[in-house]
Amino acid sequence: MINKLVENIRKTKAPIVVGLDPMLDYVPKHVQKKAFQEYGETLEGAAEAIWQFNKAIVDQTYDLIPAVKPQIAMYEQFGLPGLAAFAKTVDYCKEKGLVVIGDIKRGDIGSTSAAYAVGHLGRVQVGSKSCRPFDEDFVTVNPYLGSDGVNPFLKVCKEEKKGIFVLVKTSNPSSGEFQDQLVDGKPLYELVGEKVAAWGEELMGDEYSYVGAVVGATYPEMGKILRKVMPKAYILVPGYGAQGGKGKDLAHFFNEDGLGAIVNSSRGIIAAYKQEKYERYGEEAFAEASRAAVKEMITDIQGAL
Repeated sequence: MINKLVENIRKTKAPIVVGLDPMLDYVPKHVQKKAFQEYGETLEGAAEAIWQFNKAIVDQTYDLIPAVKPQIAMYEQFGLPGLAAFAKTVDYCKEKGLVVIGDIKRGDIGSTSAAYAVGHLGRVQVGSKSCRPFDEDFVTVNPYLGSDGVNPFLKVCKEEKKGIFVLVKTSNPSSGEFQDQLVDGKPLYELVGEKVAAWGEELMGDEYSYVGAVVGATYPEMGKILRKVMPKAYILVPGYGAQGGKGKDLAHFFNEDGLGAIVNSSRGIIAAYKQEKYERYGEEAFAEASRAAVKEMITDIQGAL
């Protein structure tokens, strides 16, 4: 699947991923109203609203972008109907030819980690049948429990030719409380980066590894270091736009071939119609505003590269 991600990025010339992280207050009132008329002000109504919101944005942007990244918590908050909307979103995006990165940030050990891996990337055995539950192409993984937590994902990635993005240096302000602590003279995030590179050596695509890393746009100097530590790992870069990251901060995350990184923007795109610069679109044309925001982001990043 890493080969498809690289192929999609080359085809679109857009190393970006749209974060489909729909809080209900991002969803325009007319979309909510229609869903509530059909299902009531219920979890089912909320799930229908976010599904229709996602679908409209994907329909307006799929030809411009290589990938999407739905954040599962935004769906889990609406219970089982929300998870059904997550699954519908994953399936629809794959139908449109997009690579789907499930932002699940799972991290556990043993059979629990194996269950997460087969549930999101692989197949679970049900009697004589082998079933794919969510079937994302990549997922995000928390490595805090060490190799015991990551190995089950690596096993499934090898079987299915899918991938993971391991949290290495995250974009949030307090990430340094743990990730920047020195261990034998090196920051912890650098040691995690070295493990990512080692894990990836056994799982290579044509040019890049199935094992990628999450490194925040808000820490460009650390990104420069980690790019050297993990030369064959694709870097998923959150923190662009709403969290302060800009195109000019991102050049160090890429390799000289212009590949090696994919930059995420979530509310900066899906809630673009709420921004002053896109207010001319209005709520009714929220998806068109998202398309305009995608085009602007592509221009910004291409200019930086």
